[in-house]
Amino acid sequence: MPSSRGELLPEEWVRASVLVRINSLVAGHSGIRSVTVESIAGLLNHSISPMIPLRGSISASGDLSPLSYVAGTIQGKPTIGVHYGSESGGYSEMNAEKALGLAGVVPVTLTAKEGLAIVNGTAVSAGVAALALWETHNLAVVSQLLTAMTVEALAGTDESFDTVFGRVRPHPGQTDCSDNIRHFLKGSKLVYKNDGHNDALRQDRYSIRTASQWLGPVLEDLLLAHQQVQIEINSVTDNPILDTDTCRVLHGGNFQAKAITSATEKARQGIQTIGRMLFVQCTEMINPTTSRGLPPNLTLEDPGSSFVMKAVDILAAALQSELGFLASPVGSHVQTAEMGNQSLNSLALISARYTHTAVEVLAELTAAHLFAVCQALDIRVMNNLFLQILKPQLLERTKDLFSQHFPDRPCLIPSIFEDLWSAFLKRFDETANLGIETRFAGIMDSLLPVMLRHITEGPASSSLIGFIKMWSSVCAILCSRCFELNRELYIQHTDAHPYLGVASKKIYKFVREGLQVPCVRSVHIRTPHTERSAASSEDKHDGDCNPESNSTGTYIGKIYDALRDGRLYRTAMECLREAEHFGKG
Repeated sequence: MPSSRGELLPEEWVRASVLVRINSLVAGHSGIRSVTVESIAGLLNHSISPMIPLRGSISASGDLSPLSYVAGTIQGKPTIGVHYGSESGGYSEMNAEKALGLAGVVPVTLTAKEGLAIVNGTAVSAGVAALALWETHNLAVVSQLLTAMTVEALAGTDESFDTVFGRVRPHPGQTDCSDNIRHFLKGSKLVYKNDGHNDALRQDRYSIRTASQWLGPVLEDLLLAHQQVQIEINSVTDNPILDTDTCRVLHGGNFQAKAITSATEKARQGIQTIGRMLFVQCTEMINPTTSRGLPPNLTLEDPGSSFVMKAVDILAAALQSELGFLASPVGSHVQTAEMGNQSLNSLALISARYTHTAVEVLAELTAAHLFAVCQALDIRVMNNLFLQILKPQLLERTKDLFSQHFPDRPCLIPSIFEDLWSAFLKRFDETANLGIETRFAGIMDSLLPVMLRHITEGPASSSLIGFIKMWSSVCAILCSRCFELNRELYIQHTDAHPYLGVASKKIYKFVREGLQVPCVRSVHIRTPHTERSAASSEDKHDGDCNPESNSTGTYIGKIYDALRDGRLYRTAMECLREAEHFGKG
């Protein structure tokens, strides 16, 4: 938070730190009066937040410097700046003396041990870490949801999440992750059933096939980090402490915040690991060589003239590169301080701060991934609808043409068409990078050898070859027209919802309806012009989202905001609770 006094701890970090410090002091081992603790609690109740510098603590003898601002505030020191919240919800900068006066709070005069009790503890590191870990947990859940959605977008299989894998390799994180994703995929019409048809080996790419094995250890690390932070925020961390049972004053090192450093280092490593998986999933959806039939850059238009997701692809690479840097440990950079007295210091607050930075970057990557996967799901559904519509039309057209050329061989079509259709599907997936007319002309030409293999045993006559070429040309035109019509209909009534798994339905609906992020075409991200801005609303397709004023970044920003303010997390947790109920049932 920029200020004339330099970079400051965000207010929510300060309030979390104050709350943790109160919780430690009320345990009764710090030698502090209840009136003093109540004065600290008054800072929360009256929305008075000390303006604490962002940097300057090594978290060795506790967070001495940051907590000294809390002690100075309750004493009403005019040298301490605070943010004071009014009843109207706004905040003003002023000194602590004035803020206490406005709030009607009497400044405290500290007695013996009380100053040390307030400043000597890990509350700031622990409070900041707790907030970072909360969001990391949420992002870990969202990453499992995005994996399920990616499985659907890439026409993957749920076989990778079969319970047998966990039974023979019972890591708890892997098992939990696999159970979650399997439930998230329940009811999906896009999941491929690996039944060995045509003796083809069909395995998903590592980014989805090994997702539970990749994320499982992260979930286990995050649980340990959670335990470490939970213990810390419910502990007495100052020095000396009072043993009320034996009336002894004990000098020790509970102020050393290495447990928080350990927790936040694990969290950042986990964040980088999650990010790597999401990055690969995102790029594999965008790349036609790995997406099983999705167009390059997930464009709904001519692949040669629309590059909707190119910026997203580059953004994902940039964000993941930054996460790789942020995953580096902070605790290995300890320097001796205070003329050698604080020779070991945890750097816990620094580590917690960088964990928040990593959370922000992962949230951006998550938003970009979600933007891309919703686009990919729409295109997958659109393509599936096209194939469902095309197959009977292509069969009927082939029957008509064959009945004219082979009137004495009516049984020929059933035996030939399934082979033609299988070859068509394979080539359809392989040619997503081509324009419509070029694509279908090439697909139909590639089917000529299949056709010849079925209808002739020797050299083909010129008339037969001419017929086959005519069939290819007629069917290519049919395919092109059918594809264009289906695409236009889907664009006007975009809705992949009926085809998705139970969890994907909720997330997709949240993005498309709740956030009004459309299935993006060039019109949605085109630079506005005066004449277009004045165009009537009738020119817009259903679901368009004011195309004159948005960009790819705008849409990703909407998703990012929904992550950071908790709206998307609430939907994600609803999906997780359903998965847990499913697992118990």
